[in-house]
Amino acid sequence: MSSPNLTHSDARIAAANASAEQKLRLQSQQILLQQQQLLLLQQQQQQQREQLQQQQQQQQQQQQQPQGLQQPQAQHVTRQPSHHSKSGRSKPHSGRNHKGGHDAGRAQHEIDQASSWSSSQGSPPNANGIHRSHHKDDETEADAHQAEGGHGQRSALLEDFRSNKNNKKYELKDIAGSVVEFSSDQHGSRFIQQKLETATDEEKQMVFEEIMPHALQLMTDVFGNYVIQKFFEHGQVDHKSALAKQMEGHVLSLALQMYGCRVVQKGLEHVKSDQQALLVKELDGNVLKCVKDQNGNHVIQKAIECVPTEHIRFIINAFTGQVYVLATHPYGCRVIQRMFEHCVDTKAPLMEELHKYIPNLVQDQYGNYVIQHILERGTPAEKALVVSKIFGQVLTLSKHKFASNVVEKCVAYGSKLDRQKLIDEVITTKSDGTSPLVLMMKDQFANYVVQKMLDVVDGEQRDILVAKIKPHLSSLKKYTYGKHLISSKCHHEGFLSTQSS
Repeated sequence: MSSPNLTHSDARIAAANASAEQKLRLQSQQILLQQQQLLLLQQQQQQQREQLQQQQQQQQQQQQQPQGLQQPQAQHVTRQPSHHSKSGRSKPHSGRNHKGGHDAGRAQHEIDQASSWSSSQGSPPNANGIHRSHHKDDETEADAHQAEGGHGQRSALLEDFRSNKNNKKYELKDIAGSVVEFSSDQHGSRFIQQKLETATDEEKQMVFEEIMPHALQLMTDVFGNYVIQKFFEHGQVDHKSALAKQMEGHVLSLALQMYGCRVVQKGLEHVKSDQQALLVKELDGNVLKCVKDQNGNHVIQKAIECVPTEHIRFIINAFTGQVYVLATHPYGCRVIQRMFEHCVDTKAPLMEELHKYIPNLVQDQYGNYVIQHILERGTPAEKALVVSKIFGQVLTLSKHKFASNVVEKCVAYGSKLDRQKLIDEVITTKSDGTSPLVLMMKDQFANYVVQKMLDVVDGEQRDILVAKIKPHLSSLKKYTYGKHLISSKCHHEGFLSTQSS
C-alpha cells in the first residue's frame, strides 16, 4: 500500500503540472492573438498607403486639367456637433457657478440656459453656447469643408477675388456665372450676403436665377445656407415663394440638418401663412423626433413662434402625455417654454399636465427652467400654484443645485403675500432651535436666495430680516458663500457700518 504522504505529493505535482500547462496554453494563445493583431495592422497600413497614392494621383490629374474648366463640386459633408454634456449649468448670477461649476462649467457643449436660438440671431450656438453672427467664425468649418473634399479646386475668378491683388471693387455683376461657387465659399458667400442687402431688383434677379437650380444643395452647405437665408430676408416676394417651394418634400431632412434647419426657420419667418402651413405639415408624425434633435428643435420652436395656431395643432397634440419627458429634456425644455409663451389659448391641458410634476421639475437640471419660465411669464394663478408647491420646503429647495433657481424666481415674481410667506418661513426659528436663515446664508446655493430676499423685501419684514442677519456678519466671513452675501449686499445696505457702531 502506498504512503498517504506520497499520494498527496503526487496530487500536488499533478496539479502543478496542470497549472503549468494551462499557463503555457494561455501564453500560446496570447502570442497567436498578438501575431493576428500585427498582421491586421500591417494590412491597414498597406491600405492607407494605397489610398494615399490614389489621392496623390487624383490631385496630379486635377492639376493637369485647364483651370477654366473646373466647376464647383456639389459635395458637402455635414459635420454634426457632439451632444451636449448633461452636467449641471451655471445660474445667471455674477460669479455664481450654480450648476456645478453652463450652464456648469460644461465641458464643451451646453444649452444657453435653456433659451431658444432662432435664425434671426444669425446661427445656432457654437460649442460654448455663443450665437455666431453669419459665418465669420466658421473658420474651422471652412477648413474641414475643404479638407473633406468640399468644393474641389477654385475657379480663376474666385481665386482672383480671394487674393484681390489689384484691389478691385467687385460688384455682383462681376461674378455672373459663378454665383453658386461663390455662395459655397466662405469669402464669396459673405460678399454676396452684403451685396444683397442693397442690391437692385435686377441684381437680385441675376443672383436668384443662378442659385435656384442649386437651392436645395446650398441650403445644407456650410456657407451657401447664408445666401439662401439672405434671400428670404431681402429677396422679392416671388423669390421667397419659389425658395420655399424648393423645400417642399424635404422639410424634415432639412430640419434635422445643421445648416438646413437655419434655412427652414428663416423661411417660416418670411413666407405667407399658406406656405407656412404646407411646410410645417411635413413635420406631422415626426414632431417628437424633431424636438429631441439638436437641430430640429429650433425648427419646432420657430413654427410655434411664427405659424398661426390653427396650422400647428398637430404639434400641440403631439405633446399630450409627453410634457414631463419633454420638460426634462435638454432640447424639449426649450420647446415647452415656447409653447407656453405663444400658444396661450391652447396651453391649458398641457399646463394642467405639467402641474402634477412640479415637485420633480423644480429639482431637474432642465425642468427647473420650465418652472422658472412659468413664474416669469405665467398668469397670476399659474405662478401661485408653483409657489404653493414650495411652501414648507424653502430651506431644502434653496440648498438644491437646481431648485434654488426656482425659489429665487418665487421670491422675485410671486405675489406680495406669497413672498411674505416664503420669507416668514426662512426667518422663523425651528422647534429644535436651528435657524433656516443662518443655514441658507452659509450655503453655496441658498445664499443667493437670501440675496434675492434682501432685494425685494420691504417694511417690517425687512427690518426683521436685517436684524436676523446682523449678528452673524462676523461669522459669515469664515464661509466662502457667506462672503458672497456680505460683499454683494451688506456694504450696500449699511449692515457693516451699523454693526460696527
